[in-house]
Amino acid sequence: MFQAVLIANRGEIAVRVIRTLRAMGIRSVAVYSDADRDSRHVRDADVAVRIGPAAAAESYLSIPRVVEAAVSTGAQAVHPGYGFLAENAGFVRACTDAGLVFVGPPASAIEAMGDKIRAKQTVEAAGVPVVPGRHTPGLTDEDLAGAATEIGYPVLLKPSAGGGGKGMRQVTEPAALAEAIAGARREARGAFGDDTLLIERLVQRPRHIEIQLLADQHGAVVHLGERECSLQRRHQKIIEEAPSVLLDAATRDRMGAAAVEAARAVGYTGAGTVEFIVSADRPEEFFFMEMNTRLQVEHPVTELVTGLDLVEQQLRVAAGEQLRFGQPDVELTGHAVEARIYAEDPARGFLPTGGTVLALREPDLLHVRIDSSLRAGVAVGSDYDPMLAKVIAWGPDRATALGRLDAALAETAVLGVRTNVAFLRALCSDPDVVAGRLDTGLVARRVDALVEDDVPDDVLAAAALERLNDLEPRGPVVDPFDLPGGWRVGEPSWASWLMQVAGHDAVEVRVRGRAAAAEVAVASGEPAPASVERTGSTLRTSYAGRTHNYAYAEDGDVVWLGRDGRTWAVREQERLAAARHDTAATMGPLTSPMPGTISVVHVAVGDQVTAGQSLVVVEAMKMEHSVVAPVDGTVTELFVHSGQQVSMNAPLAAVAAAEGH
Repeated sequence: MFQAVLIANRGEIAVRVIRTLRAMGIRSVAVYSDADRDSRHVRDADVAVRIGPAAAAESYLSIPRVVEAAVSTGAQAVHPGYGFLAENAGFVRACTDAGLVFVGPPASAIEAMGDKIRAKQTVEAAGVPVVPGRHTPGLTDEDLAGAATEIGYPVLLKPSAGGGGKGMRQVTEPAALAEAIAGARREARGAFGDDTLLIERLVQRPRHIEIQLLADQHGAVVHLGERECSLQRRHQKIIEEAPSVLLDAATRDRMGAAAVEAARAVGYTGAGTVEFIVSADRPEEFFFMEMNTRLQVEHPVTELVTGLDLVEQQLRVAAGEQLRFGQPDVELTGHAVEARIYAEDPARGFLPTGGTVLALREPDLLHVRIDSSLRAGVAVGSDYDPMLAKVIAWGPDRATALGRLDAALAETAVLGVRTNVAFLRALCSDPDVVAGRLDTGLVARRVDALVEDDVPDDVLAAAALERLNDLEPRGPVVDPFDLPGGWRVGEPSWASWLMQVAGHDAVEVRVRGRAAAAEVAVASGEPAPASVERTGSTLRTSYAGRTHNYAYAEDGDVVWLGRDGRTWAVREQERLAAARHDTAATMGPLTSPMPGTISVVHVAVGDQVTAGQSLVVVEAMKMEHSVVAPVDGTVTELFVHSGQQVSMNAPLAAVAAAEGH
């Protein structure tokens, strides 16, 4: 076995791999960019090596720098994690040339499965069912049109290279095909440098089911059952579970056998996943989609139902060991569900967010596992994927696992960075999700109903009570005028604050009394008994007969509060700012909806613009967002230029409305 292994990755996967290396007595070597110098994986590793600036192309994607870090630290093997170089055949060869063992499949298997057309041809020849369509190289627009007629509408256009849903187009009628082909080619060319397309039948109400494989270097290949990954947004998974409620034992065996044949067809070794698409209406019929030649984000659910550590298995296979079990030995026990926590705002189309983690509360519950890169003080920027952590729950049955996951998410709070935790809780409680009626379009159909964007009165009361607590003198009161409400004959006077959460109007909150025995009135509501007590990063309040424990942090004039999986950033608004009447002609500057890089500035100061016209394009985490003019008018100020890094809510441009608007 190896004495030292370098992890060519970052974030929660690096932390997770380090955990297994430590358990096996293997020295861990981390790599990091300038953006990650204070990250948890750097602190957890035995050795950490800086490999470049924040830009991934100059650090985590730099093959020479990663290989040099491994060689210079005496590592014997490299674990690629997932993403970055995990499925890069050139990286595998570079490791081999440097005398390093790549913890994964051979370069030939990565190449065979990395091209969707070649992959489909390979597995089809091995007898694995593929979606009806045409997947030969070099299909012209005319070839695609002819294939669509043969297959029958609706059809799906897919780039041969890449993934993540980029370039995919659904086409329901012949009249829309030409434009869809042009758009798919353009996007594929921009994303992958290759505009080759394939075409296949669009599976209605699709479910995404994948089979986990393990294969050693001695010819043994076993599958570890399936994972259901149908709950997705933007073609990316957010909740996964094992096993799937859709499959019966016979279908599971047939799908597992097909996955094994796909792996054998390319000489696969290590831990990999074969992905299938299944119609919710015809669960007995499944089709090969692609093979991921690496460990996947959702691997913990398989670990919890099989009792196997997949990273340990990867390392043993890479070291040349034989699998210590066969297919008859694999048993699935109970049910596991995983939720991915992202730095994103579901209320704004799942746009990436960012910030500094001011305080963190992660659950510590029986049968709940946390794979996380989070700690207080970590800055979440726009350089990398926005996934922060995973919460995984196991139960003897699906209902118990879902209940434990919900309880764990309710105890999760990331203050300082807006996340999707509350959305995940709502999704887990959706009636169709609870009943197992899943498909890949469910999230898109339900997103508006699942987003909670209200601000409960108790949150505003808690923010005001926290201000009261801050203002109170510590120790005995000598002068009654030292109290926040001053002193009056007869009864205490009211202290008043204007509290605002972004996207909502400011609300007046009045407080009188002492922190331990106060009254609070929110907006025009009647005063209610209240109290507050702060201990570390916990704020305990009582208001109107209800007691809550909030995760708590301060950031200047903003109070972050979290409870039940939800978080609010409450700002105390100045009276003069609230009194100012903003009209379209005097509106504040347009701000960035997410942290990122200015990729395009379409206008100059003095330009006449129309409502809805794109002014600036912000790019972050492989996503672009256009900031548009809110009204017809004139650009009066530009605060940014192309290539500039911006934070969330940074001013971008100002537009003065034309007369009459």
